[in-house]
Amino acid sequence: MKNRQFILITLFVIITLSIPVFAQQKGVKMRDALHWPFSQKSIWNMPIGSNAIYVPARLEPTTQAGLTIDEDYIVMTPTAPLMEVYESNAGWDKDKDRCEKTGKLMYSLPIPQSFVVNKQTWDGATPNAGVAVLMPDGRTIKQNQPFAHCSNGGYATSFYQFPDQDIQGDGYYGAHGASGLSAIGGTLRIGELTPDSGPIRHALKMNVWGAKNLYYDSITKGYRWPARSADGYASAGDNAYGKKRTSAVVKECRMGALLAIPTSIKISEMKLETQPAKILAQTFQDYGAYIVDDTAWDVNALMAEWGPNGRFKDEFKKNWGFDFVTGTDTPWGRDMMKIFSTLNVVDNNTAATIGGGGKPLKPLAPPFK
Repeated sequence: MKNRQFILITLFVIITLSIPVFAQQKGVKMRDALHWPFSQKSIWNMPIGSNAIYVPARLEPTTQAGLTIDEDYIVMTPTAPLMEVYESNAGWDKDKDRCEKTGKLMYSLPIPQSFVVNKQTWDGATPNAGVAVLMPDGRTIKQNQPFAHCSNGGYATSFYQFPDQDIQGDGYYGAHGASGLSAIGGTLRIGELTPDSGPIRHALKMNVWGAKNLYYDSITKGYRWPARSADGYASAGDNAYGKKRTSAVVKECRMGALLAIPTSIKISEMKLETQPAKILAQTFQDYGAYIVDDTAWDVNALMAEWGPNGRFKDEFKKNWGFDFVTGTDTPWGRDMMKIFSTLNVVDNNTAATIGGGGKPLKPLAPPFK
């Protein structure tokens, strides 16, 4: 009898811990930092405010896809065996191999060997590949980019390291190289955007094609708070910000801008065709999305989780019956094009007035359990 009770209790604990917090958001009073990180007033958790000043972003319609994905590698396994991470100078050079170490040991991180990231598994030719790893202390997040772990049982490689973040702190910054913003905050997580998950209660992250949609001048240097930087090529070259724009570039739309659907637009009247688009549209209105990187081609992208716990894009297809990455002439693709066309820059999003200030449109995130 005691053995049976022990087994039942163990199963209950395992099942409880495996349910993402996002699936329990309705009426949730406490949250788990592993699934819903960072402080209540972090940029990633603050809703848009009633005093938000909106400036139309006028993102130009994309021609090569309705939506693409930029996967953040999120590894919240602090008790996993340590994996050695070595320097690789491959970066985003298509002619070099990220799997080969070319320098010293950077550090060792708790990453399960089963999490394999290589050309056969990652999305795109040279993805941004920012990784966020929770350390054994349960608080420190290490981030690097571009991460690769090419075989089960082998070492990992990366190039750039970023300052540590506290999973219960503000967590603004990390491994999105252009902006310097986080590789975990703002990411669509496993368990979100499902038929049963309810609303998304945090800001999102997105990439746009800088050559069409971002502004650069010698004063702003192509970025705005909370971003710390813009792309190195923002001022010159084929992919310079605004170079391929067909109309006047919106000066407020720079790396780090918070984009949102104004409250004057009713989501119910947008005539969206798919349920996940309706959920995302509401999130864009309630919390917005930060521009964190350049897609470098004529597409937009949203950030989504991939890690030992699964892959967001696989879960999305299983739940909705179609791919997250889509063309321009599908119901999901048309919906995303419509959402992007309505986005405005929250021009008074500052350190003192996150989301524009005033009364938040939604309640603040609950405290950590």
